[in-house]
Amino acid sequence: MKVRAKIALTIFLTGLFTALGVVIAIVLAYERFEHESAYYRADAFLKRVVLQHNDLLGMRASFGEGFDDFLANLVLYEPDTQLYLLDTQGTVLSSTGRAQLAPGFKVRIGPVLEAAGDTPMPYVLGDDPEHMDKRVIIAARPLRHAAIQPDRPVDGYLYLVSRPRTFGEGRMAALRSTLSQPALLMVLAVVAFATLLATWATATITRPLSRLTQSVGRVTQKGLDDMASTDPDGPGPSLDLPDARGHDEFGQLARGIDAMLQTLRRQWSTLRRLDHFRREGVSNLSHDLRSPLTATTACLETLDARWTGDATREEDRRLVTVALRNTHNAARLVQSLGDLARLDEPAFKLNAEVLDLGELLDDVVMRFAERARLQGIRLQMAERPGAAQRPALAAVDIELFERAVANLVDNALKFSGSGSVIQLSADRHTGTHGEVVTVRVSDNGSGIAAQDIPRLFDRFYQSRSSVAPATGEGGKGLGLAIVKRIVDLHGGWLLVSSEPGHGTDVTLELPAA
Repeated sequence: MKVRAKIALTIFLTGLFTALGVVIAIVLAYERFEHESAYYRADAFLKRVVLQHNDLLGMRASFGEGFDDFLANLVLYEPDTQLYLLDTQGTVLSSTGRAQLAPGFKVRIGPVLEAAGDTPMPYVLGDDPEHMDKRVIIAARPLRHAAIQPDRPVDGYLYLVSRPRTFGEGRMAALRSTLSQPALLMVLAVVAFATLLATWATATITRPLSRLTQSVGRVTQKGLDDMASTDPDGPGPSLDLPDARGHDEFGQLARGIDAMLQTLRRQWSTLRRLDHFRREGVSNLSHDLRSPLTATTACLETLDARWTGDATREEDRRLVTVALRNTHNAARLVQSLGDLARLDEPAFKLNAEVLDLGELLDDVVMRFAERARLQGIRLQMAERPGAAQRPALAAVDIELFERAVANLVDNALKFSGSGSVIQLSADRHTGTHGEVVTVRVSDNGSGIAAQDIPRLFDRFYQSRSSVAPATGEGGKGLGLAIVKRIVDLHGGWLLVSSEPGHGTDVTLELPAA
């Protein structure tokens, strides 16, 4: 979900919950209003009763059991109301309720004192003698026996219980009337207006960020190549970043991104020039060295042929053999440098063809069979189970991929002793990268130390320095670098597992065709 959508959703939910909160607040306020109205009405009723009958305690003593009927007549026109006469401890003396209360029945005196006190109260909740599990609106007035004693203590209380009325049609109509008042409509209108205003403000604030994101996205898609120029110190092409001249935070952000991209452009231009000079220099050096190395090799081979059979030149022939071997190594190194420079060219394209890699591995085995036999090493294709006879088809540059496999086999031969086994295999299966073709070259030679594996494919890095002098490009740390580059050009993956003294397993994974 985009930031703008998240903010809009947040604003919408905020407005919605605010509106719900306002409605709930109004409902609660209405309920409080009902409580307060009931309390003030009950309190006013008791005040009138006490003023009209200032000796209720004496009347109870005179009337006896008929006093309950007298109290009932007082609340005859007060619905959902019951009247009680209490002593100073809260014991019910007389009642208008229908329920027969036990002798000595008491209500909590605390709410009675609170309601009968001189401090004004919004409303008081107390006990309903007929439903002690509920708290209801109560009112109370202190009673005293008639006597000419202004400071006489309280002798009892007139206690009124106002039970909550059912939520009938009348109250529903009143609530609807309350909710439809202009004040509520105005509150809802303010909430809606605030929501719309916040939405507009969010869109206005995030619009520059959206344009900035789009501009940076275009730069990301085009890459730094389109931004590069021949003059790395020049201003470079316009990046077309919006709001870069603004003085707010978005303007500062746009200018910062523009400065960062300009710095990247200059650095990228410098790196491109240096890389071009490097590849061009290596390529030219490789080309220039081939001719003198070829001439040197020819001269050394001529001397070797001329001194063959001459016993007096035996020492000279030994020196020529050493020089010839090193000249061949130098020639192969120069060839590898030139090949790497060619493979690193951005314009280099593979000449890919769909091929069964099992057939290519058969050719590599035949190519190295004689060398393996002379070293006492068994070089073979691994047998595939009958269920895995699907052709290992992949689109490869035949020349380059054969060279990659050949470098791996050459490396395995150099680091495997007599009696070792080198196996090659090609299988098609579904792996972590989808349908792939796996080419594996495994040996049981000297193996590679764990700390050397991460740098195994670095250029000019030699991990197994304990072996004899190099006899090919791999001995100078270029063979495996070439393998890695070829696999990368094919869009594949290269994995190595090895244990010192137990051999090495190199796996090449390519997308299946």
